[in-house]
Amino acid sequence: QVHVVESGGGLVQAGGSLRLSCAASGIIFSFNDMGWYRQAPGNQRELVAVITSGGITNYADSVKGRFTISRENAKNTVYLQMNSLKPEDTAVYYCNVGMRLRSSSPIFGSWGQGTQVTVSS
Repeated sequence: QVHVVESGGGLVQAGGSLRLSCAASGIIFSFNDMGWYRQAPGNQRELVAVITSGGITNYADSVKGRFTISRENAKNTVYLQMNSLKPEDTAVYYCNVGMRLRSSSPIFGSWGQGTQVTVSS
């Protein structure tokens, strides 16, 4: 059984910073891309940032220059450092971890339960 758990959300004033963490555990053969998504009320879930197993990153235009995604492979963990937060960043943030359970298994993405980020003006 695989578990993906996010942490680090909370309430912060505009201009502030938060660091989200996402840890995957279980019997996992290998990890692939890891990403952060967010969903605000009434909106669809959107990609915030993604990092490949080789460390290549990609960001949504709305967060470029403010957010940084990183991963620590030894801990099966991906991070999202969020600086200069804006009220429009308010959302539930979800982690998606790409993985194979066995060498012959297809890659699939496992979601965490989400963590709330609220930015006050």
